[in-house]
Amino acid sequence: MPVSLPSSLSMKSGIHTRLSAVSSGAETVAVESSLEQVFEEFASFLQTKQADIISEIEVVEKNCGSDSVFSRDTWGVFEGDDEEDVKKSGGITRVIQKGAIIEKGACSFTLLRGGKLTADRAAAIQGRQGSEDGVNIQEGDMYSAAALSMVLHTRSPMIPTFRSDVRIFMVEPSDGSGTVAWFGGGSDLTPYYLFDEDIKFFHQQLFDLCEEYSDDDQCNMVNYKSMKEACDKYFYLPARSEHRGVGGMFFDDMPANKKSLAFLEAVTDNWMPSWFPIIEKRKNAEYSEQQREWQLLRRGRYLEFNLLYDRGVKFGLQTANPRVEGVMVSAPPLIAWEYNHAVEENSEEERLMKILKNPIEWV
Repeated sequence: MPVSLPSSLSMKSGIHTRLSAVSSGAETVAVESSLEQVFEEFASFLQTKQADIISEIEVVEKNCGSDSVFSRDTWGVFEGDDEEDVKKSGGITRVIQKGAIIEKGACSFTLLRGGKLTADRAAAIQGRQGSEDGVNIQEGDMYSAAALSMVLHTRSPMIPTFRSDVRIFMVEPSDGSGTVAWFGGGSDLTPYYLFDEDIKFFHQQLFDLCEEYSDDDQCNMVNYKSMKEACDKYFYLPARSEHRGVGGMFFDDMPANKKSLAFLEAVTDNWMPSWFPIIEKRKNAEYSEQQREWQLLRRGRYLEFNLLYDRGVKFGLQTANPRVEGVMVSAPPLIAWEYNHAVEENSEEERLMKILKNPIEWV
């Protein structure tokens, strides 16, 4: 699960934070060092949070009688003894397989420094830039990024798959027009059978979180409704005319500052508390072979989305010498495709499909 460029790569006025300077009346206040501190603080938080999440999930597995634990795969700066070299890139991929609850899951931390924008990526940013901003993004401009991403594929079709990520992306234009930086992230559920109370609980957690930060002027993009709509829009398979799951929250281009950093940390802290209670309620639910087969069919859709539409996968595979295992680590462990599969009328499978075709409001 690599770091992905934000969806719109929007650089419109008010959508980014500039490092060069901020004008306030007659004075110009330099903010470069403070925003760099935001980047470093967020990267450090993500690495610590990854370790915390791993420990929490392993406790859940142990309590369910499983001895499955996460493997650890490192690269770059985290591979040797030079982790103190803050100028280097690297990553830590943690994977659990064959658990009692999680059939396959991955939690990946990625830190990129000193990258250079390709012509296509630079054009994507520059093409959406507000002309009044005066930021000139070009091929070869340096960028840095940090991200924590997670996908947890459950063994039981009664427990939804959980996906989440948070990220920061920073670009330094070579013409000195001012470095730009923004946050992105979110979380969502992909159920196989609908338990409405579970989905409502998950969305209520997100709604309450957004309400806590929605009145902050420096977090003026925090809005549950718009983030829910963005999630439904992003996780959509146009060839199938259906959404991948029941959504959650999704956002890009959030200005990077101390206040938005606090929101991003709260988003990340909310991940497991919004999902663990669902596990607790459904972990002992029985299911049939037919229901397991339906889960595998829906996982096929999950993989279709990853391969055809997911920007993170595309970004990772376009990188020189990509770590393919790391890029594809979010894929389900087992999937199924059945030619022209038809769901039974008035079944629970049909009820799910109706909502995947036409998302509803859960809060």
